[in-house]
Formats: sequence, C-alpha cells, structure tokens
Amino acid sequence: MVRAAGRAERPARTSVWVEGKTPRGGGARGGQPASLDRDRITEVTVRLLDAEGLAKFSMRRLAAELKVTAMSVYWYVDTKDDLLELALDAVYGELELPDPDADEDWQDQLRAIATGYRALLVRHHWASSLAGTFLNIGPRSVTFSRTVQRVIRRTGLPTHRLAGAISAVFQFVYGFGTIEGHFTLRSAAAGMSPDAYFQQALSSLQESPELDDVLEESREIMRARGGSTVEEMYERDFHFGLDVLIAGIVAMVDREAGAASAPAEAESGGR
Repeated sequence: MVRAAGRAERPARTSVWVEGKTPRGGGARGGQPASLDRDRITEVTVRLLDAEGLAKFSMRRLAAELKVTAMSVYWYVDTKDDLLELALDAVYGELELPDPDADEDWQDQLRAIATGYRALLVRHHWASSLAGTFLNIGPRSVTFSRTVQRVIRRTGLPTHRLAGAISAVFQFVYGFGTIEGHFTLRSAAAGMSPDAYFQQALSSLQESPELDDVLEESREIMRARGGSTVEEMYERDFHFGLDVLIAGIVAMVDREAGAASAPAEAESGGR
C-alpha cells in the first residue's frame, strides 16, 4: 500500500525533453561499447521502425540490431517511450524548412512545408501515430512548429485567426499523409504495388451489387480527376486540396480586412 501511494504521488511522465535529463555520453563509459551513443541508437530505431513498424519494435529487437545487450541500450534511454520520442523528433530534422524572413511568397513557403511534411508522413508511416501520442516539443519539432507559425503570420490574418488557419492546413496534411502512408504500407504487406492493390480492391468491390451506385459515382469522379496511377491521383488530390485551403486563407484575409474597414467607413460617412 505504501508503494502504491508513493507511485500515485509521482507526477506522470510528460516528455523526455522536460524531465531535466541530459543525454548520457557514449564512449566506453560504464563498460558500454565505444561505438554506441544516443544518436546511433536513435538512428537505428528509425531504420527499424521504417522497415518493421511500431508493432514489431522492441528494445530487444533494437539491441539485437545493434549487436549489444538490452541493458546497454538502457544506459542511454530509460524507457522505450523515451526512445520513440527521440526517433520522432529525429525525423522532423529531415524537413527542409524555408526562412520565414526571406523575400519569398508566403504561399510558396507554405506549399513547400506542407509538401515536405506529407512526404515525411508517407516515408515514416509510424510517425503519424507517435505525433498524436507525444507532446512534440523536441528541438526539431519545435523548429518545425515555429516556422509554420511564422509563415502563417505572413498571410495577413489577424492573430486570433492564426491557430485556425494552421489547424486547417496541417490537419489536412496530417490526415492525407497518414492515409497515403498506410495505403502504401498495406500494398507492401500484400506484396503488391499500390496500383495493383488499388485495382484488386476495386475488383473486389465490384462483386458486391449493393455498392454499384457508389462505385459508379466514384468512377465518374476518378475519370474526371485524371491520373492513371495511384501516385498521380494522390499528387493531384493533395495539391488541389492544398490550393483550396490557401485560397480560403486569402479569402479570409480579404474578409477580415473588409470587416475591419466597414466601421471606419460608416463613421466617416456619417460626418
């Protein structure tokens, strides 16, 4: 009972980044292999997650890949969650982010960030799940978030509209990249190309007469959309969806400006 009470009094773990920890050193400290350090462990973790996914990942599997004991890994990280959080932040470092202070169109910068983020989610299919699990306050993640905020500020939206605009764009990108990544993963698991998997799925649906109306409507939309491969369809849909959102931001900037100028015009007209 005393132990249970003691555990209840300890605060819940929030993030490896806010617990006052400093990375443990590499080298032969504590009898650990000289080639092992936190960066090396994180790098191999990312590679394993890409190849095998979250479900198969374990500290034992990681240790075997590193050719060390599991206890050697625990010298550098306390828990599996710590390591997954480090891996998530590491992949954010792959993003090529624009300079918000550069003399560039904010729309081009926003498109570049969104396109890169979508590619990251497809390339690292496990990242979307972890992004919804952790606080995402590692240094690379924070750099990504701050860049997004600074670019969105350049749109001309008032401050109280910025969070909504960021959510609209990046929840779209998150959802799109997650679905695309999972589709690619399912295709690979079936031993098929995305195109072959897509065609097989359509053929299976055609065997269900109750879905004929839905399928015909879907075929009409796909024919009009164009694109002979799954990749082409994803590309066209993503960029058009992003264009819709950017056009919406521009329209909202104009609307906010019009709303702000209306009282002043009314006041001057009444004089």
